[in-house]
Amino acid sequence: MASYLIGLIGSGIGPSASPALHEREADQLGLRYVYRRLDLDVLRRPVADVLAAARLAGFDGLNVTYPAKQEVLPQLDELSPEAAALGAVNTVVFQHGRAIGHNTDAVGFAQSLTRGLPDASTKDVVLLGAGGAGAAVAHALLSLGTARLTIHDVDGVRSARLVDALRQRFGADRAEVGGVDAVRQADGLVHATPTGMAAHPGLPLPTELLRPELWVADIVYRPLETELLAAARARGCRVLHGGGMVVLQAAESFRLFTGVSPDPERMLRHFDALEGKAARAA
Repeated sequence: MASYLIGLIGSGIGPSASPALHEREADQLGLRYVYRRLDLDVLRRPVADVLAAARLAGFDGLNVTYPAKQEVLPQLDELSPEAAALGAVNTVVFQHGRAIGHNTDAVGFAQSLTRGLPDASTKDVVLLGAGGAGAAVAHALLSLGTARLTIHDVDGVRSARLVDALRQRFGADRAEVGGVDAVRQADGLVHATPTGMAAHPGLPLPTELLRPELWVADIVYRPLETELLAAARARGCRVLHGGGMVVLQAAESFRLFTGVSPDPERMLRHFDALEGKAARAA
């Protein structure tokens, strides 16, 4: 039986569904698979030290989440083309002594959006958040055909940097820095900041900007019903929670770690079961 030791680096990752999600699918595929949390808040060590320790301990791979998707870049030996284009990594595979960074967030978000809101117009979209997850969402949206992507981040320099990268890859007229007021004319809104997570409650924009014609997607999945999605639903918007993205990016990470293709539909059922269990325990 093939065996794998995988970890997750991030802050406040105690509630993460990733360990159980990966391990359940591995059981179905007859793989021995151990998935460990490497919580930066608990370990109180920088990302570089945690990654180096995982490498020495013989980990086969790591998932990387907030706030380390960009911070981890200098510690890697190689980047996949997708990760290099995005400037963010959520998956690290250790091969032959080398740490290779990948990004599966973009494909995870694209698949989740097309599954969850299949007929939604993506011509004009506002993206809140230009960090590692936001970069993946931006690339996914432009790859899906978004003609105008307006990006807003509290860090204006970070927004401008992401827009520059997008223009180099997709053309000069498809991405721009803007304010949240751009939501008034947009087809859709994607939220990709920590606001709304269990540890970071709140709303990322005034609710009066939401209107029934707007669809709203949130990449946060703990909780599934964020304050933003609840407010958007109350105003008549179609909404998409972050569960699909987390599962579908995990499926691609699993394939990179093991070389074995998982069953995404089964992993979505794993996630639903895990969320149901968490809700009953709450």
